[in-house]
Amino acid sequence: MTWPVADAKARFSELLDAAENQGPQTISRRGIETAVVIPIAEWKRLNASVQRDMIDPLTDPNGPHDIEIPVLRGFKLRPATLED
Repeated sequence: MTWPVADAKARFSELLDAAENQGPQTISRRGIETAVVIPIAEWKRLNASVQRDMIDPLTDPNGPHDIEIPVLRGFKLRPATLED
């Protein structure tokens, strides 16, 4: 089920109950799906399936140093503008 953000805020306990009993609940903002509330058991299962010990090769000082970074041709930087 998709909950508009106003309903999710107003009926938060119901949202949590629905997530526990019916599975993941989607929350939308201005008609665009934005977030999902899932039962903690499912969250733990998903987190356990992620391989946590893999080191990012770009930040590993012992990792490969022969990765080519492509040159962006025709890409021009614009000066930043500060808006109040």
